[in-house]
Amino acid sequence: MPLIPDVSLLQLLLIVGLAAFSGIAGGITGYGTGALMPLVLVPLVGAKPVVPIIAISAMFTNSARIVAFRRQLDPRRALVALLCALPTCALGAWLYTLLSGRGAALVIGLTLIATVPLRRILGRRGRKLGEKGYMAGAAVWGVVVGGTTGSGVILLSLLMATGLAGAAVIATDAMVSVVIGVIKLLVFGYAGVITRIVLVIGVLIGAIGFCSTFIARRIVERLPVHVHTVILDAVVIAGAGIMIFGALR
Repeated sequence: MPLIPDVSLLQLLLIVGLAAFSGIAGGITGYGTGALMPLVLVPLVGAKPVVPIIAISAMFTNSARIVAFRRQLDPRRALVALLCALPTCALGAWLYTLLSGRGAALVIGLTLIATVPLRRILGRRGRKLGEKGYMAGAAVWGVVVGGTTGSGVILLSLLMATGLAGAAVIATDAMVSVVIGVIKLLVFGYAGVITRIVLVIGVLIGAIGFCSTFIARRIVERLPVHVHTVILDAVVIAGAGIMIFGALR
C-alpha cells in the first residue's frame, strides 16, 4: 500500500519541490505556503482537505520561524492578536466550508491593497494603527483564517500597520499563527476531517518547510530593513490580488 494513495511519484516530487520553494518564500515574507500549495493540492486531493493539510504544515513552518527569528518577536502584539482572534477563529474553522464567498474575498483583497499606500502615508505623518483598530482587525482575521488558506497576509498587513518591520513581523505573525493553528486542528480533528492522506501530506509539507525556513533566515539577515519592508508590501499586494482574482474568476 503506497504511503499516499492515488498520488504518483511525479506528483509527490511536485509537492516536495513547491513545499521547499514556499518554505523559503514564507520564511522571508511570512506568507507563501497557504497561497501556493493549494495550486498543487486541489487537483490532487480536491478542495476540501486543503485547509486541514495547510493547517498541519503551518505548525511546522511557523514553529521554525519562531525559532529562527525569536529575538525579533513582539510578545505583546502577539498576545493582543490571540486574545481577539481565538474565539472568532474557532467559529471560522467550524464554518470553513461556508466562508468562500466571492463578495467577502473581493472586499478583503481590495482593502489589503489599499492598506499599503495608506500605511505609508500615515507613516510619513507619524501615525500608526491604534490599539482598538488592531484588535478589531485581529478579530476579523480570526474568522477568515479559521476557514481559509492564504489569509495570513491579513495579519502581516495589520502588524506592519502597527509599526512593526522586518523580521519582527515574521516572528510575531508566526507566534500568533501557531496558537491559531492548534485551535483549527482541534476543530478539524473533532469534525473528523483529518484523514490519513491529510495527515501524511501535511506533515511532509511541514517538515520540508521547517528546514527551508533556516535558509530563509540567512537571506533575511542580509536584507536591509527597508528592502524587507518593500518585499512585505509586495507580498500583501500579491496576496490580495490572488484573493480578488479568485473572487472574480
